[in-house]
Parts: sequence; structure tokens; C-alpha cells
Amino acid sequence: MQHRGHLVTDSRMLTLRAVPAVDGVLSADDVRATGESIAALQFANGQIPWFPGGHTDVWNHVENAMALDTVGLTEQAEAAYQWLADIQHDDGSWHQYYLGDEVEAPKFDANPVAYVAVGVWHHWLLTGDRTWVESKWSMVEAAIDWVLALQRPAGDIVWARHPDGTAYSFSLLTGSSSISHSLRAAVAIAELLGHDRPQWRSGAAKLVDCIANNEAAFAPKKRWAMDWYYPVMTGVVRGEAGLARLRAGEQAFVMAGKGVRCVADQDWITSAETCEAVMAYLAVGDTAMANNLFEWAQLNRDVDGAYFTGTAFPSGVHFPASERSTYTAAAIVLAADALSGTTPASRMLWAHTELPIV
Repeated sequence: MQHRGHLVTDSRMLTLRAVPAVDGVLSADDVRATGESIAALQFANGQIPWFPGGHTDVWNHVENAMALDTVGLTEQAEAAYQWLADIQHDDGSWHQYYLGDEVEAPKFDANPVAYVAVGVWHHWLLTGDRTWVESKWSMVEAAIDWVLALQRPAGDIVWARHPDGTAYSFSLLTGSSSISHSLRAAVAIAELLGHDRPQWRSGAAKLVDCIANNEAAFAPKKRWAMDWYYPVMTGVVRGEAGLARLRAGEQAFVMAGKGVRCVADQDWITSAETCEAVMAYLAVGDTAMANNLFEWAQLNRDVDGAYFTGTAFPSGVHFPASERSTYTAAAIVLAADALSGTTPASRMLWAHTELPIV
């Protein structure tokens, strides 16, 4: 798809960077405004909550940082990663939810802990700043080692640890699919910096094999759209098999002209999940469907470039009421980049030959 880049500068950047645009849907100025809507809610310490007064989780915080980077807000993105480094536990973990300076939910969720590797690799692709990546190596290394300690013999990775450190008894398909992508990003970082981490490769390979061949290992969550598209979006189920998986779930999860349902039995669509599905369809080469989904995701756009989280039908009212979430804005920015191919990081979330094969 053709795009028109809008050049922006930042005092921390070495080169000009084009902001993504999707012809006929969003201009570069539109996408920049969406990125700025995230920056407007960032705290002075770098933390980015879901919405004013809302909590912060590490996974969505990293996604927000990637979106800031994508629109050229490099200093704000680096502040977001520094916040993570500043509050990381010595064992490599973070709590599930933070509310300002307080811990809101003290459990430790594996998927967000792993996702920091995706953010660090994304920043490298955009900036080429090896010194910065080196400064975050200890954060990534500790996080990935913590996550792999939760891997079970079947290859799946347990969802979380309780506050006392004991592991939960089950794993989740969506979370493990996301972790598989994070592990490959971590391997890429290790290779860049000259660190040999064969256990990361073998752990990723075992996890990918489990997702592809043993879905029964995971707790059943088939009502949820993410379990439908995440194995495709993260590159575990590829090619014709991936396309067939997406086709099989369209009747349950896609509302034509509106977007992707959060759960199959509720007519509530979210723009974040719709944009993640954009990535999944790009991964299997269905660019027409990817473009349709992105256009439908604009249903939740507000006049200032921020995005309401979702819309419920048939009423057409925003749900949760009046909630405009930073992670939804981030999903829009990253999907715009994926569709337009604007930045050097535009392919990393869907073109899975871009990361090491495990």
C-alpha cells in the first residue's frame, strides 16, 4: 500500500523518521496525533497508564512505548523503558498491575515480563542505537530467564506466579503465543550483542512446537478472539494453515464493517483486537482483509486522535463507557506502520522471517 510519510525530528534521534500513513484511512498527521495522545498521559517517571486514573501493566506499557517510537517520540519511548528498568525486581519480574507508584495486583504474569524483549528489539530497529540496547541487556536477560523458569515439560509456559512466588497450575494459548515471539526477539538481541543463549532458543522451539501441535496443553479459552488469531499473529501457525485458522474463526469473531469481537458470544468490538487481527492477516498474506479491518477499527477514533476502547452493538455506544485507552491508540499506530511499511520496524510484529528461526 502506498503511504505518505510525515517527517518528524527529535533531539535524541540521528535521522529524520517518517510517520506511518494509510491512504484513504489515516494521514501521517492523524497517526502522529494518536501517538501524541499516548504521550499526553505519560507520567514524568515514564510510566504510561491505560487511561487517566487507570492502572499500568507491563505488556501494554511496552506496546505504548513502541507506538511512541514509531511516531518519532523517541525520548518519551526511552523514558518508558527506563521506568521498567527502574522498577524491575532483582529476579527479572514485574507485578501484574501498577497504579501510580503503588502495586495494584501483586501477581507476576509471564507474558508481560517476556514482552520487554519485543520492545527493546523494536527500538533497535528504529534507532540503530546499540549502546542503548546494551544498557537494557541486563533487564532483558533477567526477564527472559525468569519466564523460562516457568516452562513445563510439554513446552508450554505457566501463566503466572502468585505473590509468594508459587506458580499457577495452567498455561494460556494467547500468552504463550506472545511469549514465543518475545523469545525470538530476545534471541535476536543476544545475537546482536554477542551473547550465546542456546537455552533461549531451545525454550522457544519447545514452546512453538507445543502451540502448533498440542493446544490441549493450554486452558480452554476458545470464546476469546485472541486465542483464535494469536498463534497466527505471532508466527507459530503460518501459511495456508494460518489462513485456514483465521477463516475458520471469522464467523464467530468478525463483525463485517465493525471489527473483531472480544468474545465470540458478545457483540462488543475493540479496535485493539481488530488491529492485532490486522497483523495476523498480514502474516498469511491476506492484505485485503487486513486493510478492511484497519478501516473498521476507525469506528472508535475520537476527534483528537485518541481511541475509545470498544463499541457495543446494536446500541452503538462506547464500552466501557467513555474509556479511551492508550493501548488502543498504540495498536492503531503499530498497525498503520505494518500496513504502510513506513519504518524499519514495520515488519517485526507480523513478518516472522524477520526474527531468528527456532
